[in-house]
Amino acid sequence: MEKSFHLQKLGQAFKAMRTNRGLTQEKLASLAGVTRLKVIEMEAGRSSVSMESYARLAGALGAELTLSPRTRPTLDELKDFQ
Repeated sequence: MEKSFHLQKLGQAFKAMRTNRGLTQEKLASLAGVTRLKVIEMEAGRSSVSMESYARLAGALGAELTLSPRTRPTLDELKDFQ
Protein backbone atom coordinates (compact mmCIF):
# COMPACT_ATOMS: atom_id res chain seq x y z
CA MET A 1 0.00 0.00 0.00
CA GLU A 2 1.11 3.51 -0.67
CA LYS A 3 2.01 5.83 2.16
CA SER A 4 -0.59 8.28 0.92
CA PHE A 5 -3.29 5.71 1.75
CA HIS A 6 -2.04 5.44 5.32
CA LEU A 7 -1.74 9.20 5.71
CA GLN A 8 -5.28 9.65 4.40
CA LYS A 9 -6.60 7.09 6.90
CA LEU A 10 -4.71 8.85 9.68
CA GLY A 11 -6.10 12.21 8.59
CA GLN A 12 -9.64 10.82 8.53
CA ALA A 13 -9.18 9.43 12.03
CA PHE A 14 -7.93 12.79 13.32
CA LYS A 15 -10.85 14.61 11.71
CA ALA A 16 -13.36 12.14 13.17
CA MET A 17 -11.86 12.51 16.66
CA ARG A 18 -11.88 16.30 16.36
CA THR A 19 -15.47 16.52 15.20
CA ASN A 20 -16.66 13.95 17.77
CA ARG A 21 -15.18 16.18 20.47
CA GLY A 22 -16.90 19.25 19.03
CA LEU A 23 -13.61 21.00 18.25
CA THR A 24 -12.99 23.36 15.37
CA GLN A 25 -9.76 23.12 13.43
CA GLU A 26 -8.74 26.43 14.96
CA LYS A 27 -9.38 25.26 18.54
CA LEU A 28 -7.53 21.96 17.98
CA ALA A 29 -4.61 23.83 16.43
CA SER A 30 -4.42 26.04 19.50
CA LEU A 31 -4.51 23.03 21.85
CA ALA A 32 -1.82 21.24 19.85
CA GLY A 33 0.43 24.26 19.40
CA VAL A 34 0.30 24.11 15.60
CA THR A 35 -1.29 26.31 12.97
CA ARG A 36 -4.78 25.75 11.60
CA LEU A 37 -3.14 25.15 8.21
CA LYS A 38 -1.20 22.24 9.75
CA VAL A 39 -4.46 20.72 11.02
CA ILE A 40 -5.94 21.07 7.53
CA GLU A 41 -2.86 19.41 6.01
CA MET A 42 -2.94 16.55 8.52
CA GLU A 43 -6.64 15.90 8.03
CA ALA A 44 -6.00 15.83 4.27
CA GLY A 45 -3.18 13.31 4.72
CA ARG A 46 -0.41 15.49 3.31
CA SER A 47 3.05 13.93 3.45
CA SER A 48 4.79 17.26 4.13
CA VAL A 49 3.70 17.25 7.79
CA SER A 50 6.26 16.21 10.40
CA MET A 51 5.75 13.34 12.80
CA GLU A 52 6.11 15.85 15.63
CA SER A 53 3.01 17.67 14.38
CA TYR A 54 1.07 14.41 14.20
CA ALA A 55 2.20 13.59 17.75
CA ARG A 56 1.14 17.03 18.99
CA LEU A 57 -2.28 16.64 17.42
CA ALA A 58 -2.71 13.18 18.92
CA GLY A 59 -1.74 14.50 22.34
CA ALA A 60 -4.21 17.37 22.10
CA LEU A 61 -6.94 14.86 21.28
CA GLY A 62 -5.97 12.59 24.16
CA ALA A 63 -4.90 9.87 21.75
CA GLU A 64 -1.70 8.08 20.87
CA LEU A 65 -0.24 6.93 17.60
CA THR A 66 0.06 3.16 17.43
CA LEU A 67 0.83 0.57 14.80
CA SER A 68 -1.33 -2.46 14.25
CA PRO A 69 -1.06 -5.24 11.71
CA ARG A 70 -3.39 -5.16 8.73
CA THR A 71 -4.03 -8.85 9.02
CA ARG A 72 -4.04 -11.29 11.88
CA PRO A 73 -0.94 -13.44 12.28
CA THR A 74 -1.08 -17.10 11.34
CA LEU A 75 -0.69 -19.85 13.94
CA ASP A 76 2.83 -20.51 12.67
CA GLU A 77 3.73 -16.84 13.15
CA LEU A 78 2.32 -16.88 16.67
CA LYS A 79 4.43 -19.95 17.55
CA ASP A 80 7.56 -17.91 16.77
CA PHE A 81 6.66 -15.48 19.58
CA GLN A 82 6.70 -18.15 22.31
